[in-house]
Amino acid sequence: MSAPSVNEVHHRATVPPELAGRRLDQALAALFDDYSRTLLSSWIRDGRVRLNGRPCKPRDAVANGDAVELDAVLDACEETAAEAIAFGVVVEDRECIVIDKPAGLVVHPGAGNRTHTLVNGLLHRWPELAALPRAGLIHRLDKDTSGLLVVARTPRAFQKLTALLAAREIHRSYQAIVHGVVVAGGSIDAAIARDRQHRTRMRVSEGGREARTHYRVLRKFRAHTLLEIQLETGRTHQIRVHLQHIGSPIVGDPDYGTRRRLPPGATPALREALSGLHRQALHACRLEFPHPGGRKMLIAESPLPADLAALLNALAEDDAAHVGPR
Repeated sequence: MSAPSVNEVHHRATVPPELAGRRLDQALAALFDDYSRTLLSSWIRDGRVRLNGRPCKPRDAVANGDAVELDAVLDACEETAAEAIAFGVVVEDRECIVIDKPAGLVVHPGAGNRTHTLVNGLLHRWPELAALPRAGLIHRLDKDTSGLLVVARTPRAFQKLTALLAAREIHRSYQAIVHGVVVAGGSIDAAIARDRQHRTRMRVSEGGREARTHYRVLRKFRAHTLLEIQLETGRTHQIRVHLQHIGSPIVGDPDYGTRRRLPPGATPALREALSGLHRQALHACRLEFPHPGGRKMLIAESPLPADLAALLNALAEDDAAHVGPR
């Protein structure tokens, strides 16, 4: 049996009780929400989806516990324009790259933004990435989330890193500044699905895909908390949705946040820092994974960018002005 093409990514899932009785194409749209329903339906017709190991049709009904396999086909990036884009590079070798994405930079081209994305910038700096799906990007970050992303440089590395991500062996850590004083760390185990009312947003839903987030408290302030977060799964907007779900939305989040909250008697510096933050206070600060070349674990770290560091300083000064140093 030949090895899968670099353009293929294999997915497996089990149908949860909430999707039992639904059409296969509807269930796939909930299970694999990174792909459009039209694309999923075409893969079913092309024989790239198996239900309990057998060929299937879009209208087939699924049952609780059914096993679904999907061989997704990802296009290379030959037609995407190369463009000079500013971003940091933390690691660069023959097999992979770890880049440090600034806030405000869209990762993938899409409708309405074919240029000025990270992919355009990757192709400008490393033209050979045009032969790889997604220009070698293994995972993604929201436009206004800053921090680390891993990029494969070769077909072999792309396959290996994609498999590591699916096996949850790429460990991703984040820091977030949230509203409210979080008492202690914990875990959030709540399925996530696309919001039916707002299609660009996600929500906690029993009928969604499993999602688990772990968090611990790094520092408490009068009305805010700095958290360290680790993803066990990687659903769209997972951290933002989960923190909203437990009542601790991320500061500055335009979709899952809350109105700007100021503690009583907030210092002018804190008022300025909060009003001047125009994105969610979320940063991908650490990546740890087995190097695709077979060498030891690769660990990459990124400090908080200037805007979030300034907000932390303002929170600490406000804290000290009211309750004394901690």
